[in-house]
Amino acid sequence: MCGITGLWRSGNTLSQVSKPCPHPQQTLQADLSVMTWLLHYVDPSDPSFVVAILTIAFGPFFWNVVARWEYRTRRLSSVFRSPYLACYSLGAVILLLNVLRSHCFTQAMLSQPKMEGLENPTTYCLGLALLGVGTIFVLSSFFALGFTGTFLGDYFGILMEARVTTFPFSIVDNPMYCGSTANYLGWALMHASPTGLLLTVVVAFVYMVAIQYEE
Repeated sequence: MCGITGLWRSGNTLSQVSKPCPHPQQTLQADLSVMTWLLHYVDPSDPSFVVAILTIAFGPFFWNVVARWEYRTRRLSSVFRSPYLACYSLGAVILLLNVLRSHCFTQAMLSQPKMEGLENPTTYCLGLALLGVGTIFVLSSFFALGFTGTFLGDYFGILMEARVTTFPFSIVDNPMYCGSTANYLGWALMHASPTGLLLTVVVAFVYMVAIQYEE
């Protein structure tokens, strides 16, 4: 998801909602090492795996490019004759892209073998717990920010009146991205899927890049 680094108004100045992500190089190195290990269990030439990678990478690229284009030109607001309607329309497209990404993620997992060591009740319950925590983060973030705060309303000139400091922003930076990543990790563990684990690392990496770009 997106919009977690939206702007808030303080007098005549604008400030970031989220704090910078610490040690991005260390996170990048960790992600790459995990990806290298998981590639031993995954067939990267599988078409469904390739499609899943593309859908994961495309979403953040799309909404960041479109949001910055709107910020510079106000074309979407002009076409829809309202910044709110334009933001709602972009948000709807982003939601559809997320549904497509989740579908492709699942299809990629189902098309490749499971990892025997992950097929046990403990791993399944851990995955279920992560899915629950991730869902709480995603939904609570949405309710805290609202639709326009979540879906890049700041680029449409729709600014929040104050910085969001309530849960889950009180305990974690970028809770929408963290929650989404936890959801995919939980889903992968529940399916005992090394392919799902590798795709989750890709999701985390893409979000990390998006956060640096958005901030």
